[in-house]
Amino acid sequence: MSRPSVLAPCAGSRHDAPPVHTLHPGDVRVVERGERLETLLGSCVAIVMTDPRRTVGAMCHVVHSRAPVAAAVETSAWGEMALRTMYGGLLARGIVPALCQAWVYGGGNMFPALFGPGHVGADNTDWAFAALARDGVRVLAHDTGGMVYRRLAWTVGDGPPEVAAVQV
Repeated sequence: MSRPSVLAPCAGSRHDAPPVHTLHPGDVRVVERGERLETLLGSCVAIVMTDPRRTVGAMCHVVHSRAPVAAAVETSAWGEMALRTMYGGLLARGIVPALCQAWVYGGGNMFPALFGPGHVGADNTDWAFAALARDGVRVLAHDTGGMVYRRLAWTVGDGPPEVAAVQV
């Protein structure tokens, strides 16, 4: 009878590496310093928030900036619910959202031949800036609009999020 084999870790792998959280449309995550948040954006908008000491980070991936129609279930794919969920996660860690810093990404026009200035990405971006201003959250920087997808990643800590544009 043969003994079961045990797979050894690959050379250079780290079992203690901080987790990577990949957000899909409608996801919200609140994580600790050193953990990584990643997402891919088109017309959707990601809001990234952190406390000034950068000990906690949060990201939401907003699909719809407008209020849901009566028949739709409100989930965190909708902007206001995404913000409420993110704020709740921050508050649960003792972080006051209005004292946080934010970045805003996405809001591209993914179908420029069909839509002009009033496209869904522009609506999402306008909503994000207005909602953060209403709530007293300072936006440090943004990369929005245009006709590109954006690959966004941030390891919670001192540096800013990394964003790379991918042409349509």
